[in-house]
Amino acid sequence: MTPDTETWLKATCQSLRFDACRITRADEPWPASARLQMFVEAGHHGDMAWMETTLERRKTPTAMWPEAQSAIVVGLNYGPDHDPMEMLGRKSEGNISVYARGKDYHDVLKKRLKQLARAFVEETGAEVKVFVDTAPLMEKPLAEKAGLGWQGKHTNLVSRELGSWLFLGVMLTDADLAPDAPEIDRCGSCRACLDICPTDAFPAPYQLDARRCISYLTIEHKGPIPVEFRAAMGNRIYGCDDCLAVCPWNKFAETAREQAFWARAELKAPTLEDLAALDDAAFRTVFAGSPIKRIGRDRFLRNVLIAVGNSEDPKLVETSVIPHLDDPNPIVAGAAIWALSRLDPARFAVEKAARMTSDLDEGVRLEWLSRLPNQTKDAQ
Repeated sequence: MTPDTETWLKATCQSLRFDACRITRADEPWPASARLQMFVEAGHHGDMAWMETTLERRKTPTAMWPEAQSAIVVGLNYGPDHDPMEMLGRKSEGNISVYARGKDYHDVLKKRLKQLARAFVEETGAEVKVFVDTAPLMEKPLAEKAGLGWQGKHTNLVSRELGSWLFLGVMLTDADLAPDAPEIDRCGSCRACLDICPTDAFPAPYQLDARRCISYLTIEHKGPIPVEFRAAMGNRIYGCDDCLAVCPWNKFAETAREQAFWARAELKAPTLEDLAALDDAAFRTVFAGSPIKRIGRDRFLRNVLIAVGNSEDPKLVETSVIPHLDDPNPIVAGAAIWALSRLDPARFAVEKAARMTSDLDEGVRLEWLSRLPNQTKDAQ
């Protein structure tokens, strides 16, 4: 490569409206592989079996592509125009993670990365491969190594210039590029992200137990939400932003300039009543082009019904709970049972007596049996 290749690359990234672009080596040993091994061995990946089956390929970029020499890491800011924590007090509305309120970032970022890749190949003749969270590649450690930011105590990337609201993409190349200096850890003694977590998902700084994380539970986890986390979920129906939102470095964050990431009006503060009424066709229509669509109507409705149970709004019993007690999917029916026990114990007893039949799904039966009308909310 010529001495000007890196300058050309960063200027091209800027013209493509990336908010950050940094370079690092892809063919050097790094501590990220050991951390990943410990994460999986501890079982902290939960139901995400793909992390275990692709473990060896994740340990280093060259495990996927031996010829890779350099990694170009790009970032797109999706900073919100509001404080995400404000939504937590609006209990009859569904709180959707900031990143999922607009267009699916995979589509936006990958399209732009492919433009960068084509231009780079034309300029250099090098081989390239692009990645946006869809392959066994650890983007956050690469971003830290490239100097784009550092992985904070919540394990997410933090940038001095852009805060925590960043989508990452990577372009690997067999070109030998001059790397940028890595970023250093700037968290200091702060533990705001650790202390705010409603489910204590951080066993220690820089360690995440995904099995306790609301983002994992509402997005990746396919079964019933464990009872111990239901009340703590509040009105979070897709993801959780707490540990990002409280980070002091977000004082430097700006609202996303990419309009595709701006929140759609119908996803800013959707009512739980409206969301609970979605059938499969309506769900697909409402969330077309959104990352939410990939979890499907049943898992999404499970999350909504947990939020309904936390809403303290008894009016939702008739409109949003009773219609789902006999849902054919056990995780939906189970969440409705839990919500009913929270909102109307007397009605719960009546419905339980009418539904405890011999052909009842075993998971649903256990939900009825484990919910007692005289239980306190804290005990449920």
